[in-house]
Amino acid sequence: MAKIKRDPKRREAIKKFIELYQPESVEDIYESLKDMLGETIEQMLETELESQIGYPKGDKPQAALNSRNGYSTKVLKSKAGAVPINVPRDRYGEFEPKVVKKYQTDISHIEEQIISMYGKGMTVRDISKHVQDIYGFSVSEGLVSQITNKILPTITEWQNRPLQEIYPIIFLDAIHYNVKQDGVIAKKAVYIIIGIDIEGNKDVLGMWVGENESSKFWLTVINELKNRGVKDILIASIDGLSGFSDAIHAVFPKTEIQRCIIHQIRSSTRYVNYKDKKELVKDLKDVYKATSLDVAEHNLDVFSEKWNKKYPSCVNSWQSNWAHLSSYFKYPQEVRTIIYTTNAMENFNRQLRKVTKSKSIFPSDTALSKSLYLAMLDSTSKWTSRIRNWDYILNHLAIYFEGRIKI
Repeated sequence: MAKIKRDPKRREAIKKFIELYQPESVEDIYESLKDMLGETIEQMLETELESQIGYPKGDKPQAALNSRNGYSTKVLKSKAGAVPINVPRDRYGEFEPKVVKKYQTDISHIEEQIISMYGKGMTVRDISKHVQDIYGFSVSEGLVSQITNKILPTITEWQNRPLQEIYPIIFLDAIHYNVKQDGVIAKKAVYIIIGIDIEGNKDVLGMWVGENESSKFWLTVINELKNRGVKDILIASIDGLSGFSDAIHAVFPKTEIQRCIIHQIRSSTRYVNYKDKKELVKDLKDVYKATSLDVAEHNLDVFSEKWNKKYPSCVNSWQSNWAHLSSYFKYPQEVRTIIYTTNAMENFNRQLRKVTKSKSIFPSDTALSKSLYLAMLDSTSKWTSRIRNWDYILNHLAIYFEGRIKI
């Protein structure tokens, strides 16, 4: 490995630094740097004040001019630790420093770091301890909560932002968390909608914290989409919640419903004996992986005849929901791959769980919303490209949904 080149001028400055402070350990170096940081800031403040009042330190001001008026002290929080400084004052109280603003006590960007740590899933207690260990000053758990609360207006703005008029495809699902409410632990559902817009880009349209998943709450959520500017949705990929389709059609009556095949398999095989499950699921694969609707319906008849006697509830679930399970067969494979499961949603939920797994119980709905919003920002930052073969897909959708898409 090549030798690192050093600036000769900087080397001379370092020699003077060592002569002045005579550090004997890394800790001594950090303490010395803190002193230099404090004195450098003080010099910059003096220069700013001099520029503002119009005369250098030591000169007498004219009677009509503002003048110096001693010093106040404050302790700054820095990456090197606590740094005490003297802040020059003026007689009229007009001095507005720029290097360290009047009421600023934090020059470490610690607030951004705290919010980032919160977004990575660290608990309030862990963040408080981490700041103490790394920076040498204490940040109470209450202060951590106050700092992270600063993003609440941003969350509200994001949750209420205007949406596009048309979404060719949306995915709807709920994820569940334990939240303290009125002194007891309640199971809360977070209702999530991901949309694919006309350009083929994915976006999280919103996340709503509510009670256990219900079609009634979904109706409220879908109405909110309409109020935020959505006029049409072509295809909605959903799970098997009772009344879900009705809730969507109450707001967007022309939307085509595609029930998630994976959710259907899970729910319909819940009570299938594990000895039979592998064979039964293999037979189901012949149904939902069929090349056409005719082949799929033939294979469903074969499946029903084979398993109806032993597992009638499973067979009935597929037969009664077939209209919404089979919607995707009319489309080419590129469209089928996107809509027959809620994979886009499942992957997103997996990222949320990864971040929130350290918090088995959230102290409030607000705490849950903060964590999910920050996790969402981190996850969607990777959504940099549009859906593969989107132009091909959009052209097919424009034919199937004639007059509803302008391309």
